[in-house]
Amino acid sequence: MGGRKVTYYYDPDIGDFYYGQGHPMKPHRVRLAHCLVTRYDLWRHLDIVRPRPARKCDLVEFHSPDYVDFLRAVTPGNQEELSAALKQFSVAGDCPIFDRMYQYCQIYAGASIGAAMQLNYGRADIAINWAGGMHHAKKAEASGFCYINDIVLAILELLKVHSRVLYVDIDVHHGDGVEEAFLTSDRVMTVSFHKYGDNFFPGTGDLGDCGLAGGRGYAVNVPLRNGMDDASYEGLFRPIMTAIMERFQPEAIVLQSGADSLAGDKLGVFNLSIPGHGRCHAFLRAFGLPLLVLGGGGYKVKNVARCWAYETGVLLGVESSMSDMLPPNDYFEVFGPDYRLAPTLAPAKPNQNKRETLDKIRHIILERLRNLQPSGVSFHERAPDALSWDFVSGTGLGMAMKARGGDADADAVGRGGWGMDTA
Repeated sequence: MGGRKVTYYYDPDIGDFYYGQGHPMKPHRVRLAHCLVTRYDLWRHLDIVRPRPARKCDLVEFHSPDYVDFLRAVTPGNQEELSAALKQFSVAGDCPIFDRMYQYCQIYAGASIGAAMQLNYGRADIAINWAGGMHHAKKAEASGFCYINDIVLAILELLKVHSRVLYVDIDVHHGDGVEEAFLTSDRVMTVSFHKYGDNFFPGTGDLGDCGLAGGRGYAVNVPLRNGMDDASYEGLFRPIMTAIMERFQPEAIVLQSGADSLAGDKLGVFNLSIPGHGRCHAFLRAFGLPLLVLGGGGYKVKNVARCWAYETGVLLGVESSMSDMLPPNDYFEVFGPDYRLAPTLAPAKPNQNKRETLDKIRHIILERLRNLQPSGVSFHERAPDALSWDFVSGTGLGMAMKARGGDADADAVGRGGWGMDTA
């Protein structure tokens, strides 16, 4: 493990939240991923923390108070009475109102804010929150299954200590909400590798979109076509990220790990393998900077769970010791017919990314980066923490598990839950 301290946020209730019948977003996937993390005994190397829910005062650091008040007030039972607000805040359709929706947002946002504070205090070198990564939410608008943008809130927390923060997004969808939030900032560089074109959601993230005003040059978009495979992806990711690390010189990194870029995802159009996806984590981990790792998209639940469990191992530096045959677990039948950690995933689409096009994209981005200068920031008075340290520390699930000899019972892993569509 090389002495890296890894904090892992998990709430056993996260799998109980349910967007509704037929909705592709399944919070239950985080519970399945955690089940594999425990059964691979990765918990022994983790400081496992149950997050404290974010409060309104935390959420309005980015979101508008009216929007947060609406999220607190609306329920499936009263949404018809609030139809005007539903339209105003774009809460409908792919962002439905469901039972305890606000509590769901509080949990995943509280975990990301707490994880950022762990890094700020030096209590962790790497912090993980697989329930987070909701990159589409805007200041006063829900979008793309996302209501609260925990990523923006976490970056704002990191900026209280770190002069420059790098945000990297490997979801198949453009990280539009995060880019928009920091569009004019030279202290946050946003980098997104995503499908672009053919009316693919959210329709933003063209190669020419690179920030505005003082933030011009600090947004990097890598627009890709269907069928992106490991070799093509790595051929862009490594040189672009190497140049960004050299030119931007970040002091902390946030990685959104959307697993809908895997082959065979229900909404995705890329062909990445689980090890290929995980190599992005290994590459960024090697720089040795404070690293916040979040979840994101991913709609073939069993593959999402495998991917994030594997990447937990990557972040610990123990992935080579994880057997490809899955250990016995509470959801073993879900992972059939192969029952493997990193099975060969059938390509979803033929690779439409021509080599000459990828070479051109890489060349344009690298040329732009040649002129980039890291921002110089001097701190006079540090802004107060979003949460008190005792509040952030939360409930130590890891200590409870160690006391029971690693028994992954319902308190630590959780069983059952709504919306158990695990295909």
